[in-house]
Amino acid sequence: MISGRIAVPSMENGGLDGMRAGHFGHCDVFTLIDVKDGEIIEVKTINNMEHVQGGCMVPVNLLASHNVNALIVGGIGMRPLMGFQQVGIDVYHDAERPEIRPVVEDLIAGKLSVIRQDQVCGGGGGH
Repeated sequence: MISGRIAVPSMENGGLDGMRAGHFGHCDVFTLIDVKDGEIIEVKTINNMEHVQGGCMVPVNLLASHNVNALIVGGIGMRPLMGFQQVGIDVYHDAERPEIRPVVEDLIAGKLSVIRQDQVCGGGGGH
């Protein structure tokens, strides 16, 4: 069962009822969801930081500094994925639904899998 802090790249103001961003590095905010014993106990958002092409470690370090231990993405490049693996953040993949709440509930329920190498995008926002 998932416990800890989940991050979801989000558009506009984010939040549990917000919409996910298609590519983690270009989101407006990250929605952070604290989960304990399978229950959502707190939700907050943090602003994404600007990073230039190739500066993929900026959001990795940002999320690591906020004690995130799981990330749900619709798309991510190989370099940031490797960065998340280095800092101990598990990256889960769901490209189907744009809403935040259902994918968080799926992760809590154990329905999402860790992203595979063949699901990684080329970077630069392209998929």
